[in-house]
Amino acid sequence: MPKIKHNDHPLVEIKKSGIHGYGGYARTKISKKKRIIEYVGPQITKKQATEALEKSLNEYVFTLNDEWDIDGSVDWNTARYINHSCDPNCESDIIDDHVWIIAIKSIGEGEELTYNYGYDLEDFQTRLCGCGAKNCLGYMVAEEDFKKVKTMIDLEQETKKKKKSKKK
Repeated sequence: MPKIKHNDHPLVEIKKSGIHGYGGYARTKISKKKRIIEYVGPQITKKQATEALEKSLNEYVFTLNDEWDIDGSVDWNTARYINHSCDPNCESDIIDDHVWIIAIKSIGEGEELTYNYGYDLEDFQTRLCGCGAKNCLGYMVAEEDFKKVKTMIDLEQETKKKKKSKKK
């Protein structure tokens, strides 16, 4: 079990995940549009966030606004255990400078909570996805970039096939 100070959230339980390490699971049935949990941590500057990410010191940085990010690596941020999925049951939303994880469909008790992390295309090949969803491309990217990534993957496979057939 990860070392966390609070695993007593009324809606989220942390336990082993088939997606990655540990995950957040619904303690009870959760209705669509329900604010489930806030993604919390100290606010840090964009410069601090960039430095932490460049040094791979912190993978829990969440963009808050144009000026601040949230350092979600703190033990008391239960929401940091919610995994990425290409077919999520939640989404993140910023409401009055608070980051909320919100259900986008009804979620059953015991179901793993997931949201799309919304990563852009920059260095997408370094962010492998193991969510297992039917529509998973193998990379963690924002849903609006799925078609671009699929096209890139198809072109890469086509190029490999052409090179292979030229060798024969």
